[in-house]
Amino acid sequence: MSNIKDIAKLAGVSITTVSRVLNNHPYVKDEKRKKVLQVIEELNYQQNVNAIHLVKGKTFMLGVILPYADHPFFQSIVGGIIQAAASNKIAVVICPTNYSQIEELKYLEMLKKKQVDGIIICSRANKWEVILPFAEYGSLVACELTEEISCAYTDHYDAFSSALNFLIEKGHKSIGYSVARIDSTSSKTRFSAYHDVLTKNNLPINESFIFSDCLDIEDGKRIVKELIRLKERPTALLVTGDGVAAGVLLQAKVEGIHVPDELSIIGFDNQPFSEALELTTIDQHLKEIGETAFDLFLHGKQQKICVPFEMVVRKTVSKL
Repeated sequence: MSNIKDIAKLAGVSITTVSRVLNNHPYVKDEKRKKVLQVIEELNYQQNVNAIHLVKGKTFMLGVILPYADHPFFQSIVGGIIQAAASNKIAVVICPTNYSQIEELKYLEMLKKKQVDGIIICSRANKWEVILPFAEYGSLVACELTEEISCAYTDHYDAFSSALNFLIEKGHKSIGYSVARIDSTSSKTRFSAYHDVLTKNNLPINESFIFSDCLDIEDGKRIVKELIRLKERPTALLVTGDGVAAGVLLQAKVEGIHVPDELSIIGFDNQPFSEALELTTIDQHLKEIGETAFDLFLHGKQQKICVPFEMVVRKTVSKL
């Protein structure tokens, strides 16, 4: 197998010159560069990437931990990360866990073993006290508010409160909502907002109006099937995920529930298809969260950056 010394000898240049050509160093005469490249092609020389990483102390690779690679919410965040990474010549390794604590720890071990330079955590299965020790081995960035490490996040309390107040201003007094994991940090924050806003407005908190384990269209359909069995129904739903909201809209039509006159709906994420559905939704600017998280990783910044949300008003909320 050929090495850098062989190339230098055949090209009639120094080892330093070959190294500069391999690393795209600007200070090499065109004649020498062409000769080195010609020899490299003739020998079919391949650089030892692991050796380069060892010398430079970097892999130029970033791990992104997320539960599902095919969920629109996480795809949007990852899209922002990948776009920013490509501009900086950083490779991205997608690390789906399906919320398995064991799988998540396996990916975190990549940081410990220096297989990646850092990890962005879009959503986690383990508690922070399990994750934080890995920060000793490289950069850790979160896509949720946490005091321990740098993060780019949505203020879920303010976003949820804003949507609830919007519904209340429209005259709604019976409001339900859905979440993915009921025990997640963001879900607990949303429940706090739900409790506080409804209490402040002297409105009832009905736990039968709270739907958990909602991730996709089928879960949205399930919500409506559960709604029609209730003696009292909410007049409005705040649905955390536009995909779930799409399922609510589809099943509501099947059940003869008119949206928005009988049931108003607010989604979350402002996915591209939400415009086609004329869905009122909260835009969390997920791509920007991904871009911001990457910037925190790239520059080693110790910051907590709240990415602003915005209400996108369309046609799925009516005034009572």
